[in-house]
Formats: sequence, C-alpha cells, structure tokens
Amino acid sequence: MPALADVVAALEALWPAGRAEPWDAVGTVCGDPDARVERVLFAVDPVREVVDEAVEWSADLLVTHHPLYLRGTSTVSAGTFKGRVVHTLIKNDVALHVAHTNADRADPGVSDALAGALGLRVTGPLVPDADDPAGRRGLGRLGELDAPVPLREFADRAAAALPRTATGLRVAGDPEGEVRTAAVCGGSGDGLFDAVRAAGVDVYVTADLRHHPVSEAQQHAALAAGGRPYLIDAGHWATEWPWCEQAAAQLDAISDRNAWGLRTRVSRIVTDPWTTHAPAPAARSTSAAPSAGTAGSPAPHASLAPTSPEQPA
Repeated sequence: MPALADVVAALEALWPAGRAEPWDAVGTVCGDPDARVERVLFAVDPVREVVDEAVEWSADLLVTHHPLYLRGTSTVSAGTFKGRVVHTLIKNDVALHVAHTNADRADPGVSDALAGALGLRVTGPLVPDADDPAGRRGLGRLGELDAPVPLREFADRAAAALPRTATGLRVAGDPEGEVRTAAVCGGSGDGLFDAVRAAGVDVYVTADLRHHPVSEAQQHAALAAGGRPYLIDAGHWATEWPWCEQAAAQLDAISDRNAWGLRTRVSRIVTDPWTTHAPAPAARSTSAAPSAGTAGSPAPHASLAPTSPEQPA
C-alpha cells in the first residue's frame, strides 16, 4: 500500500495546486503523510454525512471537490460543524484532500465529466488557460452533439443523465429550438456569459444562475442571436458530481500502473442542500405561456422522496 504522501503526489499531478484560483483553498487539509492508504472515497462536499460514510467504509483518504474551509478559520472546535468534521477525520485516521478550481481547469476536469454525461463531444475549453499552449485546459467546455435535437429533448436527456435532485433542471428558451452545440460549466457559471455568447453555442448548461444575469442574457439573445443561447440550470452539486467518477477512474489507473492495490469509491449521498420541490399549481400561473423555468423538466423532479445519484433525474 502507498503512503498518503505518494497518493497526494499523484493527485497533485492530476490537479496542481498552483492552477487553483488565488482565493481558493485546495490541497491536503489533514492526514499523516506517512500513513498507509488503501481505501479512497470521492465526494463533492466534505459534510458530516460524507465523513460518516468515509468512517463507516474504513476509508483512509477522502477526496472532495469543495473545500472544507474556503475562507479560513480561527478554530476547529468540535462545537462547530466544520470543527466536528475535522475531529471525526483525525480521530478515525481519515485524511482529507481538496481539488477545487484546479480540478475545474484541468484536462480532463470537472466540465469534461459534465460534457461526457450529457453526450457531448468536447471541442475545447470555454475560457482557455493562457499558459496552456495545447489549448486544452481552462474553465468550462465547448461541445457538440452527434445530431441536433430540440431543446426539450436535450433537457430531458440531461435530466436523465445527471444525478437526481429535488429541484431538477430549470430551462430558459424555446422548447422546440434546435440544439447542436453547447457550452458547459460545472458549478456556478453565470460569470461566463460573455464567453458563452462569443462562442455562439445553442445552449449553455451550468448552475446557480441568478435572475438578473439570466434575464439580461435572454434579452441579449432575443435581440442579437435569435433566442440563443438557451440556458439550463442543472444544479451546482449535480453538475459537479460526475467529476467524482472521473477522478476515481483516474486514480484507479494510477494505482494499477504502480501496483498500489487501492480501492476507490464514489459517495452516492446527495449533498445538494435543497430537499424538496413544490411546483406551483397551474391555476396560479401568471402567464398563459409555458414557463421557461419548467420547460423540459420531467415530472419525476416533483417527487419529495429521497434521491440519490443512482436514480435518473
């Protein structure tokens, strides 16, 4: 079995800390560099439920996409929920390593995994890294479908491909509009609208879209681009979860090459913070036209039952 330091070195080669945004907090949060590693759990969020899963599975290392302490802290008291996470990890000899914006920019990275889940052939980054002469790294991805489909069908495919959450997908645009090209950005992506418009794609899939940026983007599209790009907000956690499977597969390949014998696992605990979706009755609609926010969203998203990535969206 490899030492934690060996595994971390492999993870740093995949997602170098130096490529993270300056405000980010990536790297190893806790763990003994000399400790042996056999089991590695991957997840989006380092929350209590995921840490409990790591302990129950006897994981030696937990790798998450989101940082535990993004803005720093002056205490790790177990009286705080993040401090309790730290205490639980250390008491049970579970190391924690974070790959956040460095994994977003990687090749392959978070948005490659999202594009793959949506059936897109990646053609390049949405915002290329200036220091990558190959032009493969950067934020977001551009991609193409093998054949054009209506926005409604593309949204249904996305809902089926991504892990199910309570809120489902929000869609803005003509349900029958043709989709062949797309831009994707796992996680929060409304800061990239200028790059999306410049790319001239049919649809943009991301998360955390806010009212005013979406409204302005739609007004701009109606004026200058025939209603495009259409927009799909698929949820922050759901758009980043496919990376966990990609990352686990990457570490599996490294383990095989080095005869490490690692066992990897992807957490299927839904850590999306929204728990239920209560759609408004049709009688309360303020418009006779179909709502852009519900077009293409399949009925199963109205369910209040617990969900997991193993269930289709």
